[in-house]
Amino acid sequence: MEIEPLIEGKGEACRQIMRDLPLWFPEPEGHEAAARRVDDMDVLVCREEGIVAGLIALEEQTDSAMEIFLLAVDERFHRRGIGRELVDAAAELAKERQFDLLTVKTLAPRGRKEPHLDATRSFYSSVGFLRAEVFPTLWHPDHPCLFMIKPLAARPA
Repeated sequence: MEIEPLIEGKGEACRQIMRDLPLWFPEPEGHEAAARRVDDMDVLVCREEGIVAGLIALEEQTDSAMEIFLLAVDERFHRRGIGRELVDAAAELAKERQFDLLTVKTLAPRGRKEPHLDATRSFYSSVGFLRAEVFPTLWHPDHPCLFMIKPLAARPA
């Protein structure tokens, strides 16, 4: 499995993978908004069987933190280690650029059965993210935000 930077076609790759994951990304207007934003971000992809099987888009937030704006793996390729490889590559890129933290925002538990979102939160925990804070209304009262942080290796003094 090889992770590579995506230079051209970022928006279309983002739009396509989100469209193919309706449980995680049910709102088409969100696909379009994300597709417009990723053009200015670092985007890494994993290709399998000639298609983008996984994508991670990264945005610099502060001098200490790089954020995962979007992480999506085509459902046909779940449980193959693609998400883990993408997060590892993102962490390496962040460290190369002297960031101390990799962050991500995802949906917080909403008190109803959502096994796909439970799996997402478990995945982030399994790759070293810590649950930092819940913002109940950051996105919308029906979409509470869970802010997670992955500490990276300390910078040399």
